Amino acid sequence: MANQNDLDTMFVALSDPTRRRMIRRLGRGPASVGDLARPFPMTLPSFMKHVRMLETSGLIRTAKSGRVRTCTLNRDQFMLLEGWLAEQREIWEDRTDRLENLVTNDQEAQS
Repeated sequence: MANQNDLDTMFVALSDPTRRRMIRRLGRGPASVGDLARPFPMTLPSFMKHVRMLETSGLIRTAKSGRVRTCTLNRDQFMLLEGWLAEQREIWEDRTDRLENLVTNDQEAQS
């Protein structure tokens, strides 16, 4: 399971709409930094800050071949995030089930 710092870094990385759009695009397959940057109205150095944040969080990997840096999703890191979300879902479903039982039993007792 991911440690708290890993999760914090991933959530910070995903908190930005530019980075979420980058992730969405990379979900279709690898892309060069230039291709990823094209739809965004910012300079390449500013865009690279987003790339570095996603790379630091472990959500993407980059590889340089000549002058081209290619980005790919790190699906393993998303599995860690998915595991944490599944744990949270289970906790909240258990709580809502208990609340439902409490309300149902209370209504039956009043009948």
